[in-house]
Order: sequence, then C-alpha cells, then structure tokens
Amino acid sequence: MTRTQTAAAMVIMLGSVWPLDAQVRRGPPSVPPDTSAPMTVEAYDPRSTLVVPEHPVSSAAFPFVDVHLHLNGLMPRAQMDQLVRDMDALNLAVGVNLSGGTGTQLARQIEAFEAAYPGRFAVFANVDFGDIEDPEFGSLAAARLEADVAAGARGLKIFKSLGLWITDAAGQRVPVDDPRLDPIWAKAGELGIPVLIHSGDPSPFWEPMDERNERWLELRLRPRRRQVGPPSFEQVLGEQLTMFRRHPETTFIAAHLAWLGHDLGRLGRILDEIPNMNVGLGAVIYEPGRQPRFAREFFIEYQDRILMGKDSWAPDEYPTYFRVLETADEYFPYYRKYHAFWRMYGLDLPEEVLRKVYFENALRIIPGIDRSRFP
Repeated sequence: MTRTQTAAAMVIMLGSVWPLDAQVRRGPPSVPPDTSAPMTVEAYDPRSTLVVPEHPVSSAAFPFVDVHLHLNGLMPRAQMDQLVRDMDALNLAVGVNLSGGTGTQLARQIEAFEAAYPGRFAVFANVDFGDIEDPEFGSLAAARLEADVAAGARGLKIFKSLGLWITDAAGQRVPVDDPRLDPIWAKAGELGIPVLIHSGDPSPFWEPMDERNERWLELRLRPRRRQVGPPSFEQVLGEQLTMFRRHPETTFIAAHLAWLGHDLGRLGRILDEIPNMNVGLGAVIYEPGRQPRFAREFFIEYQDRILMGKDSWAPDEYPTYFRVLETADEYFPYYRKYHAFWRMYGLDLPEEVLRKVYFENALRIIPGIDRSRFP
C-alpha cells in the first residue's frame, strides 16, 4: 500500500467523511483584512500579561525631604492648602522649592510659605545672569547670594541654562566652570549652603534621531529638547566636574544623577574622586529602576551621597519612586512612557539606606530643616 493509500485508510478509520484532498488542503480560517488606521509607535502602549506579586506603595516608608521641587510660593492659599494635603498623603515632610529667585521675589516667597505652613518648605535662591558682562559680576552675584541667605534661603539652585544657552556680551557661551563665577561657589561654601545644579541633558539628546536612540520617542514628542551642540554632553559634564573640584569646600548636589544614571559605574568613580559632590534623583528614577541588582549595590555603596527628589509636582507619580526604592516588585510601568520605554524593577533597599535617601542626607546637607518632623 502506498503512503497516500495508507493515509486515506487512516482517515476512513477515524470516521472522517471529508475527502483526503480536502483534509490535506484545509488551513486556518480566513482572517478579514485589517482596515483600521496604522498604529504609530507613539500610540503603542501594550498591557502586560505578566502575572507577578505586586506591592504598590502610596506613601513613603519614612517622612522624606523632596530636594527638587519647582513651586510658586505666591500661589493662592486654597491651592497651597491642597498642596500640603497631598504632601501629607505622600509622607512628604519638607519640600524644597528650587525656583525661589533672588532679592524681593525670594523674600516674598519665603514669607508666604512660612506664614501659611511654617517649616514645611525650604526655598533656594537663584542667580540672575543678566549682568554677566559686568567685570565685577562674580562679586556682585556673591553679595546678592549672601543677602538672599540672610533673608532665609537655604541653598542655591543653578538651572541648565548655564553651560547651554547663557552668553556674555561678546555672544560667547558661558561655561559651567567659567572663572567669573568662582566667587558665587566660594560664597556658598562660606555660608554653609549647598548648590544644587542641573547641567546638560541626557546624552541621547545629542545623538542622531534614528532607530538606535532610546530617547527617540521623547525627542519626537518634544523636539525642542534635542541638542545639536556645541557644546557636547561630555563637555558640559566635564565643566561641571571641574567646577566641583575647584571648590572642595562647597557642597554640590548634581541634579538628575548628573545624567549618569545609565552608567552607575562611572558615576561611582566620580563620587569617589569628588567627595563634595552628591546626587539627586529628580526625574530619573527610571534609570535605577531598570537595573535593580547593580543599582541596589550602588545605593548601598553611596547611601550617604544620594538625595530624594522628584522635580515636577505630580502627586500621582511619587508612588513609582516609592515602589522602586522600597519593594522587590518586578516589571511594573513607569508613569511617563516617553521618558522610559521600558519597565521598572524594585531595589528593595535596606531600611538604613532608605532613611538616608529619604531624609538623613538632606538634614545633614541643607541647613535649617526642622528635624522634629523626622524619626
């Protein structure tokens, strides 16, 4: 009996009434053509089918200091009341407003915060670079900073415009380590206040807008964030580090993990070299959250140098920070897809590390915070 005859006999034995040829040719049912509009990568946001233990955290394990907020101290009282209620729900004990300004603007903000909620806010001053062309700019800015601290400022915040966009009267870019600014950093050290500085942007912002750029989606949605240089990412970072080294008596907090959260090994070597440098977590929890084992080791090793911060005020986004820092959860979403086109994992940090990141480091570095609000 041939192979075909044998197959036909098997079909008959199984009770099939279909001809053999129909059995052989039969395939999956036809699928109607897809007439929907093509989906873009911006819209693609799949729901994970992974089933794993989940431990959402709505409130931090300890009262914490957020060292990176941008607030308006002159907001209406009802808005401030809601702000504090939201802070209480998160266990946010003290918020640091980095957008204090200088002079009268700063003084009015400090007065408004203290009148409404004494001890709940610390305000940092800012530098006015409008008179950078003045030969005495450094000493003038240092004097303004001293007056701002006398008015109640607890620190100094430098925005990323320094090193990227600020130019002098000759139209030349003012680098972060410009010697004309040295009196400012020296004065901060003399006054015992920290300088929280944001220099540069994520390194992929300088890279080609192609399929290999992991921040492609963000740059597609926010094209003004793209950097074309000069200066380069490495140049701005190098200027910042040079300035830190030049002023060892001044305490610096590099915002956003110095934009080196993707290379914690390198960041650790820099921290080893520059003992007056610390780092904040503002807007970059997605970096440690995608490398939980290595990041956990980093947080334990540098637990005295990392400060909790969020950046933009959005109460519903804080739980992602808490969950990354406090739990061992796996593969949970970040709150803003275009920042992190990947999932988060928890670091499950020890209690003593959480205490330092959440409040102890801030109490040591930022003067005048009410210690009674913390365990």
